Amino acid sequence: MNKLDQLKQHTIVVADSGDFHSIAQFKPQDCTTNPSLILQASQKEEYVHLVDNGIIWAKENLAKYSAISLVELACEKVATNFVTELLQLVPGRVSIEVDVTASFDKQRTKAIAKRLISILEQENIPRNRILIKIATTWEGICAAKELEEEGINCNLTLLFSKAQAIACAQAKVFLVSPFVGRILDWYKKNENKEYTQQTDPGVVSVKDIYNYYKRFDYKTIVMGASFRNIGEIEELYGIDRLTISPKLLTELEQDTKPMAVKLTVEKAKALAMEDIIFDEATFRWEHNQDAMAVQNLAQGIRNFAIDLARLQAIIKEKLAQ
Repeated sequence: MNKLDQLKQHTIVVADSGDFHSIAQFKPQDCTTNPSLILQASQKEEYVHLVDNGIIWAKENLAKYSAISLVELACEKVATNFVTELLQLVPGRVSIEVDVTASFDKQRTKAIAKRLISILEQENIPRNRILIKIATTWEGICAAKELEEEGINCNLTLLFSKAQAIACAQAKVFLVSPFVGRILDWYKKNENKEYTQQTDPGVVSVKDIYNYYKRFDYKTIVMGASFRNIGEIEELYGIDRLTISPKLLTELEQDTKPMAVKLTVEKAKALAMEDIIFDEATFRWEHNQDAMAVQNLAQGIRNFAIDLARLQAIIKEKLAQ
């Protein structure tokens, strides 16, 4: 049995890709997308029709939506087009990201989330097959809390600190995506150190979040993301879910060495921990104390915004033609 098959025995495997061929090959339970993945996929000839359809649809439907430009609506429709196609390849859910420029605006985040759900429901996609991805700012957490109360499940992304994770759990968010690899990248750059598979700070962080959730019976799902190597994945074997790139899925599929389960609810329950209640001030202070998390969250939002702007530029060019 290869490592991918072993992993699927105790952890739900999610593909981190907008490429249909990869999804069909690895047969994950769920799939995640983000602005960067949608941009990469949209530039491939085989997916151009999804972009063109998004533009045509946006022109025909712009009058139905207020306070949004044609380009913004076309971008949202392009993203939902990819989601609709991906849902035909996975039995579970697909995550779709809210415009990251709304990351510090609770009301705009909610409006975009509801519009994405509305567009998908017009394609007969039920909301229980969708996760709305939102950056883990305080405003994003508050938006997600209210969306969850309205039956719209959320995936809080760009999560780097325990403060972010605890606030999400207390907001009863459906799922969080802590970024393992980007944590490692920051520490290697700023501490000028090398780490083993076991001491990898990204792995340590996500283990801590998983154990905290299970210790105090929080229902929020932990889905490790942003991996740099399969060693990180092995160390998180047993976690709720892992979203993995096609490159690392291939490595797992080609490796037949046995793996040991590292995380269990029973182990977490035996740990001595203190539960912490977060309000806005506590969240902002505790998150601010973690320089890695502050810098990575800000950089992640900026990077996704850059790729979204590139997709918007492609759509503007097509509109001009």
